[in-house]
Amino acid sequence: MAPSHYKRIVLAKRPKAAIIASTFRTEDVPFDLKPGRGQVLIGVDYVSLDPAMRGWLNNTRSYVEPVQIGAVMKAFGLGTVVEAGEGSPFKPGDRISGTVGWREYAVLDVKDLQKVVIPDGAEYLDFLGALSMTGLTAFVGLLDVGKLQPGEKLLVSGAAGATGSIVCQIGKQKGAKVYAIAGTPEKCAWLEQELGVDKALNYKSPSFHEDFKKSVGYFDIFFDNVGGEILDFALTRMNTNARIVLCGAISDYNARPKGLKGYLNLISQRAKVEGFIVFDHVDRYPAALQYLGSMLKDGTLKRKFHVVEGLENAPLALNMLFTGGNTGKL
Repeated sequence: MAPSHYKRIVLAKRPKAAIIASTFRTEDVPFDLKPGRGQVLIGVDYVSLDPAMRGWLNNTRSYVEPVQIGAVMKAFGLGTVVEAGEGSPFKPGDRISGTVGWREYAVLDVKDLQKVVIPDGAEYLDFLGALSMTGLTAFVGLLDVGKLQPGEKLLVSGAAGATGSIVCQIGKQKGAKVYAIAGTPEKCAWLEQELGVDKALNYKSPSFHEDFKKSVGYFDIFFDNVGGEILDFALTRMNTNARIVLCGAISDYNARPKGLKGYLNLISQRAKVEGFIVFDHVDRYPAALQYLGSMLKDGTLKRKFHVVEGLENAPLALNMLFTGGNTGKL
């Protein structure tokens, strides 16, 4: 039986810093959804919460059109087909992934959706993690942009997050020495004991800079998810021909960046800083998914999921990405 109403969350006001209660509005709307030709009606099961979503709330030029005031918040997610329109390759009960948005039900074009078929060793939520943009970003950023070589020293910030934790494990699997940066003793212990990084450093520790100099010394690749002060410090600890892969900058998404002081070291060390967007590397998706799928199958890829129950909690849960409230995929 279809419900009489369903919930959706729309952007009410552009945030100036962190997301607050008035940033979004939850609407309870009549259920009048019907799929047309080449469409399906889905019930949304999970929505992915990712740091990049904070940037979509700003009315600025980017690789994704900003969310408009009054529009449903964009989000990648997983859902189950409730009704299939004419010409749809999907049938009721099929599970799909795609941009579903913050809502309980949605009518979507089948051309924008992928059917979820769970391989051995994987689970449904892996299609928001290792077998989705998270895993693809880690693979492309580390191997294609960073060009990691065996024996190199790899530094990863935001290492206990969804992307960082996969980067650490690919790095180990490829024969690098992996140094991880995270924000709590528990996260550091998980990185060392479960994921097998060579050393995890707590950036909130008073001795962080000294610990870094003693254990890491100088690095070859920095996979950066954080930006800000940690990036500025890293600019002083580069080996010659070091590569810094700019994946994200969660420390600066809610504020105006202060700028970098250590950038002159890029000249003396002949080093490179390169930003990338995973959507530009579609040709590499099959290889990445095969590689990550094989790691899941043989049990060598460890991952955590942090699930917040209830769509109405999505707005404030998004802030956890910037306060370090999550471990693994949120």
